[in-house]
Amino acid sequence: MLHLLRYIVRTGIKSEPPPEPDEALRVGAALQGQILKRFQRALAIRHVDAGSCNGCELEINALNNPYYNLEGLGIRFVASPRHADMLLVTGPVSRHMEIALRRTYDATPDPKLVVAVGRCARDGGIYGESYASCGGVAKIIPVDVLVPGCPPTPTAIMQGILTAIEA
Repeated sequence: MLHLLRYIVRTGIKSEPPPEPDEALRVGAALQGQILKRFQRALAIRHVDAGSCNGCELEINALNNPYYNLEGLGIRFVASPRHADMLLVTGPVSRHMEIALRRTYDATPDPKLVVAVGRCARDGGIYGESYASCGGVAKIIPVDVLVPGCPPTPTAIMQGILTAIEA
């Protein structure tokens, strides 16, 4: 024990350098300002999984952790499309989800925003267009913003939401 204390006294306190400023914090601050400017309240998002592999869903769930703190920025997820301002759609649209996605879009009050998240939502991804898949979300409903990536990072999803709000 004495040997360890001598070593600590000789070398002094060593710590890691402070982390660099994170881009996600800047995106978050801009996002919060735009939400208050446009909606004067919280942005309500309805997430629709149109047939994805759940990779994008994991990243969307990460938005709710304390690091990204989407709820603190004035964004909340709602269970009903009738309460939503935005649809966040992931995955290629499977044939069984085509009607449900259209009904969800129709039930969302105007003005509504649609953000397609991930490569599969953009063009069908590795699933493409087949007997079981309609392909990308834009073939079924109008899309305002496409967020690229497989899966996209939480910061990219936040940037996509910000882009949709600013448009």
